[in-house]
Parts: sequence; C-alpha cells; structure tokens
Amino acid sequence: MSSSSSRFIDHEVGVRLKISALWVVLLFLYAYGDIFGFFKPGQIEDIVSGQISGIDITEGFLFAVSVYVAIASVMIFLTLVLRPAAARWSNVLLAILYVVTIVGAAIGESLVLIVWYAWTWPRETNGTTDR
Repeated sequence: MSSSSSRFIDHEVGVRLKISALWVVLLFLYAYGDIFGFFKPGQIEDIVSGQISGIDITEGFLFAVSVYVAIASVMIFLTLVLRPAAARWSNVLLAILYVVTIVGAAIGESLVLIVWYAWTWPRETNGTTDR
C-alpha cells in the first residue's frame, strides 16, 4: 500500500460508540428544542405564569423532566460499560420508551386520547356497540 493511500484508511467505529453518540445527539436536540422554543410568541409568558403547553410547572413535573433527561445522560455511559446483552436490551427498551414519549408529545394528548378510546371501545354486547 502506498503511503498516500494509507493516510486515508478509515477505522471502523464500534457500535457502542455509535449508540452513545446518538444519545448525546438526542440530548443536544432536547436543548436545541428548548432554547428555540422560547422564541415562539407567548412561550416565555406561559412559563412565567407556570405552564408549558397547558401543563402546570410543578416540582413533580420538573423532577420528572430531570429524570427523563438524566436517563438519556446515563445511557451514554452505560452503553459503553455494560455487558453486550445488557447494553443491547437497555438501549432497545429505552429507545422505544423515548420514541413513544416523543411521538406522544409531538401529536398531542388529543390524538392519544382518540387512539385510547378507540382501542378500549367496548365490544358488541347484547346487540349494542355504543356506550
């Protein structure tokens, strides 16, 4: 191999590092969304009044958001140090949980309630389907 071509050899990045980097990106996207969300008209006033998108800002809410972000932060480290099977399953399960919560937040509680009520719609009994 010539010396000029050996300078451009790409070393493969391990899956652990790739997944950890993706958790970092997720955290940056949260911060980016939060910061630029303040530019939306009325957003700062809502926060000062104690609400975000109709949700009361309470100590419980702030604690839950902190835990939510802390889990993603810890996953950066755990992905690198857990045994492969534990790292794989914890990443799969937590990524699914985050997808569900992000999609749920994006589409809003109204659509989630529509899906819930439709899913739990009582089955036909005694000739009637509407309760």
